[in-house]
Amino acid sequence: MKRVFSLLIYTVLFLSFSCKEEKKAPEGSSQMEEVMAIHDEVMPKMSTIGKLVGELKPKVDSTEMGQKYEVAMKDLQDANTAMMDWMKDFGDRFNHEEILNGKELSEEKQQWLDEEEEKVKVVKEKINGSIERAQALLTKDTVQ
Repeated sequence: MKRVFSLLIYTVLFLSFSCKEEKKAPEGSSQMEEVMAIHDEVMPKMSTIGKLVGELKPKVDSTEMGQKYEVAMKDLQDANTAMMDWMKDFGDRFNHEEILNGKELSEEKQQWLDEEEEKVKVVKEKINGSIERAQALLTKDTVQ
C-alpha cells in the first residue's frame, strides 16, 4: 500500500511538472525536451491501459483463450509498472529546474539523461506494444 501511495505521489508531482509550459530552447529542442516529449506522448495512454485491463480481467479463466487474456493483462500491467518506475527514477535523478527550465546538467547528469532517454524509449515500446496486442486480442474475440 505504501508503494502504491508513493507511486501516486510521484505521478502527481511528475504530471504537475510536465504539464506546465516549458521554456523552449532557442535552437530546436534539447535532449531533456525530447525525453519529456516521449513521456508526454505515452502518459495519456495510461488510462487506455487501465480500461483494457478492466476489459480483460473478467475474461481470464483456465481455458486456452482465458490464458491469452491473462497474458495480455499482465503485459499491460507490466507496461504500467515500467512507466511508474521510470517516472519515479527520473524524478529522483533530476530536479524541477533541470526538467522544465533547461538548467545545465553536470557531466554525470548528462550521462543519466542519456540512460533515461533509452529507458523511456523502451517504456514507450512496452506501452504501445501491450496496448496493440490487447486491442487485437479483444477485437479478435469480438469478431468470432
